[in-house]
Amino acid sequence: MRAVTTLSVVVLAAAGIGHAVVSSLDADIARVDPFKDMKNRPRAGHGMNVLLVGTDSREKISEAERRKYRLGGAPCHCTDTMMIAHISEDRERASVVSLPRDSYAETPPHIDRTTGRRHGGHVIKLNAAYAEGGPNLTVQTVENMTHVKIDHYLEIDFTSFMKTVDVLGGVEICTPRALKDSYTGLDLTAGKHELNGGEALQYVRSRHADGSSDLGRMQRQQRFMAALIAQSTSSGVLLNPMKFRDITRAVLGSVRADKEFGTGELLDLGRAMRNFSPSSSEFTTVPIGRMGFAVKGIGSTLKWDEAKAGRLFRALREDEPLAVRKGGGGGGGGKKGAPVRVEVAPQQIRVQVENGTLTAGLGRKVDRELAATGFSTTRAPVNARERGAATRTVIAYDPRWDRSARSLATALPGSSLRVVRGQGALLKVTVGADYRGVRKVRVGEFGVSTGDEVVCR
Repeated sequence: MRAVTTLSVVVLAAAGIGHAVVSSLDADIARVDPFKDMKNRPRAGHGMNVLLVGTDSREKISEAERRKYRLGGAPCHCTDTMMIAHISEDRERASVVSLPRDSYAETPPHIDRTTGRRHGGHVIKLNAAYAEGGPNLTVQTVENMTHVKIDHYLEIDFTSFMKTVDVLGGVEICTPRALKDSYTGLDLTAGKHELNGGEALQYVRSRHADGSSDLGRMQRQQRFMAALIAQSTSSGVLLNPMKFRDITRAVLGSVRADKEFGTGELLDLGRAMRNFSPSSSEFTTVPIGRMGFAVKGIGSTLKWDEAKAGRLFRALREDEPLAVRKGGGGGGGGKKGAPVRVEVAPQQIRVQVENGTLTAGLGRKVDRELAATGFSTTRAPVNARERGAATRTVIAYDPRWDRSARSLATALPGSSLRVVRGQGALLKVTVGADYRGVRKVRVGEFGVSTGDEVVCR
């Protein structure tokens, strides 16, 4: 009883300290009212939707940092980045959808915050909504386009971004090819890099590092966010009230948020992220139906694919994972022989095949069939150490790559999963006597990447 009582006191004290630490940060948050006078809003769904807005504000950045990280020029007072972050109701999944800044958008009627004139609804690029009507018009425009109710608004500028990365001690990024952008000063060789705040800002801002322009930049932003989540959840920040205070103070010292985004929400998110692994986060960009859609007086815009975008945002409203659609990823269905949808693309899953039976050549056969289905096999199958003992096909995997393991299991009907902590990204298949062939699989329609697929391995 003494031990239990002592443990209870420690837990309550830690919780009290955590609450006191976070409560003291409320005063650091600059408040806005993005939901003022909003009517006819979308119906609330399940989970929590946060509109993350990155602005190009740079007033608090030193002259030396401006020169070093190429932050010169006049800010446009518009949004550089816009994402909807959906936290599932069970707090076990974060789904992040990037909204391209050049998206074709139509505003609702509003008052221009610069001129004070009242406007009717008109066509703009999505990032211009902030310049015309601030957070309020931005939220209205996003809700009108997505039919997703925004629960909270968080606006981050260059300063808070750089501070956050530096307080974390840097963030690890991997790039498969060299990236160089003379506009931002980004210059990375292929491979692994530890980026500080200024370097990370160059990485997420670059639009000229390759030929993919803004879409490539959004993919890098998603990769960075996955790395940021991995760093936060693995570094002990969320388990240490004082560290949590430091990182939160770095973020909140130069952000703006809605009036309801306070202590309770911060603690809720902190507790949720303690249980996150890289595979708990999923990232995608709203499906584009037409590139370079010209609008007179506005220029080239991106038109969304209405049907696919509608299904994507319906999944957010209904709190469904984006990586797998209903009817896919598990039990078949659909036309006979048609590929089954899985969470992770086979091309992103590395596989080593071991023959656990006495059937000569079975390992080579399975390796070839998995490769033909798209899996990234080693092309060097081996015999299992205890050959002949395997009655059932087993997939050994590191729990950080659990979604990859489930996708591979879908392709191997009847196989079982075995957790091997610390194994890494390579999944190992021991072929058993029950092997019945490889089933065709494909990734879901939204081109989703999960955190375990994009962070450094």
